[in-house]
Amino acid sequence: MTTDKENPWFTWGMRLFTLFFLILVPVLLYTLVKNLDWREVEQSFKTYSTLTLMVGVALAFSSYMVFSIFDLIGRAYTEHHLPARQVIPVAFVCYAFNLNFTTWVGGVALRYRLYKRLGLDTATVTRVISLGIITNWVGYMALAGLVFSLRMVNLPDNWKIGITGLQLIGFLLLALAGAYLYACGYAKRRTWSWRDHEITLPSLRLALIQVWLGAINWALMASLIFWLLPKEAFYPSILGILLISCVAGVITHIPAGLGVLETVFLALLHDQLSQGSLVAALLGYRTLYFLLPLMVAVIAYLILEKRAKHIRRHHKHRVKPAPEKL
Repeated sequence: MTTDKENPWFTWGMRLFTLFFLILVPVLLYTLVKNLDWREVEQSFKTYSTLTLMVGVALAFSSYMVFSIFDLIGRAYTEHHLPARQVIPVAFVCYAFNLNFTTWVGGVALRYRLYKRLGLDTATVTRVISLGIITNWVGYMALAGLVFSLRMVNLPDNWKIGITGLQLIGFLLLALAGAYLYACGYAKRRTWSWRDHEITLPSLRLALIQVWLGAINWALMASLIFWLLPKEAFYPSILGILLISCVAGVITHIPAGLGVLETVFLALLHDQLSQGSLVAALLGYRTLYFLLPLMVAVIAYLILEKRAKHIRRHHKHRVKPAPEKL
């Protein structure tokens, strides 16, 4: 079998990949800065007290840490050798880029680049990414299924889907999450092959952790919006609206779901909360959950790029790669 290092096509591919990121990252950052209304961001901060903003930062940080643990689950699943102190920064950076610049840039391409520079092979990175995506969405299905099936979200009369339709979707999501857990716990065939890739079901214990952490992350995101809204806001309703808006954002493929989140929240809460408080809360949410973490992630990314080569050499001398599973 030819290794990555022995394959000249792979070597040239990695060089082009490096050039791609050297060009892409500055372009994306420039586009974001250029299109951002900094006066609105400043105004959203002035609306809140220092304590409110500090708690908001803590909620955002907690969500990012929970999401970073997704990659630690991937480490347990793949049994790769990278320590948590290297995995968590990579996950944090990729999550921030993912939220601001779509999944393909942050969640996939950037993860491949950083993990491969730290010494992981392509197959291992693919399995880490796949498990992280499943963790996020199986947690979503379990939580959204519960919220929708219990009719915690009030839909406008002119929405064609209706509250009963949303409830049926909730039951379907719960069934899908339950089917995943059942397969992980009791499926006799646990490995499938597709081309050169193998898909292996995690253990039931690992799958339960996936559902739990995925749901917690979504709940923390909703907690941040709820914290920034007036006291009369109802948390289960805010959670349900966030879950609806995120699906709309994924379908439209708009970076950071720009406009989608605001549209859904304004449509569903316009008769319960004032438009001014809603807009201020959503601006504050975008600032605390998207913009500030991205600033930290850019600095962390530059540090990771600088240290990656040194870390990779260090591990090659001290740690042997884990044996491949047959």
